[in-house]
Amino acid sequence: MDYREIITIEPGKRSGKPCIRGMRITVYDVLSYLASGMSNEEILKDFPYLTRDDILACLAYAADREKQLLLKQS
Repeated sequence: MDYREIITIEPGKRSGKPCIRGMRITVYDVLSYLASGMSNEEILKDFPYLTRDDILACLAYAADREKQLLLKQS
C-alpha cells in the first residue's frame, strides 16, 4: 500500500493539511486519536467511513515525514 494513494493535500481543504481520501479528516486527527490511546477498532467504529488502510496510510505518512525531516537536518 502506497500512502500517496490515500493521503491528499488540497490547498482549499483544511488549510492544505494532509487529509484522508479528500475527506475533511486529517492525518493529524487520526494520529492524535492513536496517541490518546484509541485502538484502530475504536477509530473505525467512531468513523465508519475510514478503513484500516486509511489508518496505516496515516502512520506511513508520519514515518515518511519524519524521515524527510531527519534528512534535511543532515
